Amino acid sequence: MKKAIKNIFLTGIIAIIPVGLTSYIIYLMIRMMDNLLKVIPPRYHPDQLLPFHIPGLGVIFTLILIFIVGLIVKSYIGKKAVDLGEWILGKIPFVSGIYIALKKLAETIFSDKSQSFRRVVLIEYPRKGLYSVAFVTGLSKGEVQAKTEDVMLNLFVPTTPNPTSGFYIMIPESEVINLTMTVEEAFTLIMSGGIVTPSDNKHKQKKQK
Repeated sequence: MKKAIKNIFLTGIIAIIPVGLTSYIIYLMIRMMDNLLKVIPPRYHPDQLLPFHIPGLGVIFTLILIFIVGLIVKSYIGKKAVDLGEWILGKIPFVSGIYIALKKLAETIFSDKSQSFRRVVLIEYPRKGLYSVAFVTGLSKGEVQAKTEDVMLNLFVPTTPNPTSGFYIMIPESEVINLTMTVEEAFTLIMSGGIVTPSDNKHKQKKQK
């Protein structure tokens, strides 16, 4: 009887935790976007104009704002304004380095042709005999590649259970082991500390095809 009750309780926990955490994260994101509505003057705020509050209106506002900014930046005047802003930021010590790094990161991740975080590999890290899952962020270029004999890959090695933090390393392409798991499956594997692993059968079927 006790074992049956325990199993039911554990089943409930397993069902609730993923749904609860996912819902909470979505709630925080929507709440953060709703806070953007505070930039609207009080007299024009939707809550003042409408007889009722619309939950998640900040999401719509954020999407519209992003779209409008994209249109402006694509225009001739917008490009000139961005160039002027970048020129000013480029004259400010320390700030210029942060801005350039963030801009290149955003361009790399959101580019349609970007291969960042689309390839999962296995490497011997942090030493021989120990293996870690890593994400390929691109090919090493410039001085780093020029001073090494092998083709070097840029890798991001995430930490557990928070895969948003990790280490940047460079490694010869010949020393990585390619994996067939998707990026989503790799993140799940890392966040769970190896408890949740991708289905072996699915990957065997992929290899047979």
